Amino acid sequence: MKKKIAILGSTGSIGKNLINILKNDKKNFEVVLLSTNKNYKELLNQAKIFNVKNLIINNKNVFNKVKLKTNLQKINIFNNFSKIDDIFDKRIDYVMSAITGIDGLVPTLKIIQHTKNIAIANKEAIICGWPLIKKKLDYFSTNFYPVDSEHFSIWYALNNHSSQKIEKLFITASGGSLLNVSQKSLKDLKLKDVLKHPNWKMGKKITIDSSTMMNKVFEVIEAKNIFSMLYKDISILIHPSSYVHAIVKFNNGMTKIIVHDTTMKVPIFNTIYSKTEKKLKSNKLNLDKLNNLNFTKVDLKKFPLVKILKILPKKCSLFETVLVATNDELVNLYLNNKIKYTDISHNFFKIINLNEFKKYKKIKIKKVESVLELNDYVRFKINSISI
Repeated sequence: MKKKIAILGSTGSIGKNLINILKNDKKNFEVVLLSTNKNYKELLNQAKIFNVKNLIINNKNVFNKVKLKTNLQKINIFNNFSKIDDIFDKRIDYVMSAITGIDGLVPTLKIIQHTKNIAIANKEAIICGWPLIKKKLDYFSTNFYPVDSEHFSIWYALNNHSSQKIEKLFITASGGSLLNVSQKSLKDLKLKDVLKHPNWKMGKKITIDSSTMMNKVFEVIEAKNIFSMLYKDISILIHPSSYVHAIVKFNNGMTKIIVHDTTMKVPIFNTIYSKTEKKLKSNKLNLDKLNNLNFTKVDLKKFPLVKILKILPKKCSLFETVLVATNDELVNLYLNNKIKYTDISHNFFKIINLNEFKKYKKIKIKKVESVLELNDYVRFKINSISI
């Protein structure tokens, strides 16, 4: 019997990677739902390949365009995720949640009850709404797989053992496009130079987050949430080649170093085939890289945003939503040439230290509406003040 799966955000990089994997194994999978925000051409192509009966196009204008100009028979096209309960008459086998940004939180929460297994690639959902996600995972007995290469590596290293056995976690960072650029040169950087990531092909937003190391701050928060850790037990190591993705030191004296090629295909493949004997063709072990791992500590003067980890509350709070929204808006301002590169970190600390935002460190995450409302307000605030 074919396994039924759904892909939220199927036209993004994670979704496309999964689609490419499934193309070689169509006999074993039935894709029952695909979604996109605007890329309807890619979505319709994917639907044709897998004969998908349910599509969600979240952008209203694009949705209306497709409904008017496309003659699709026997395909249900929805404009949002409000009808998601009507799509599934029973639980499916697997969901990939790969919608970008805070927009992925609600769909992730909605679909958990309809699947036996969910792989989550949406970091904002895990950062801003983990207590809500964890509650649903537990209630519906849904298995969870982290997709980020670092968190998947930690999960793989645990091999179903309790995270209480972990003494120390090390998450690696390439250092991004600016690792070898002097601190004095940062203020005069051109956008095209910031967007030249040495190892990964990524979108503009995440490439900038990599250059500021904000992506690693978020990954530490994710690791703390997923594995029930303390911030003091998680460290970031600069590792330029991105060959080692995580190091896990256990409290029995053993340490595991998880290595894989710089491709998201590896963690994605292993989430969907985790309980099978399916093999993935990969490159041979790279001894040159293993002999030159070149680990170093993070230079906090060059990457000041990493200092945020020292001021975060121990337990999940709405303050993490402030962080995500603030970073999103500042990066957007930079991409639109409204602030300089060095203004990102300077203004970040200025905004999150406002009294009206610091109070959220003590407020627990109880409902998704609180996260969404705060996210909108932070963005509005940033665009209404002079920075």
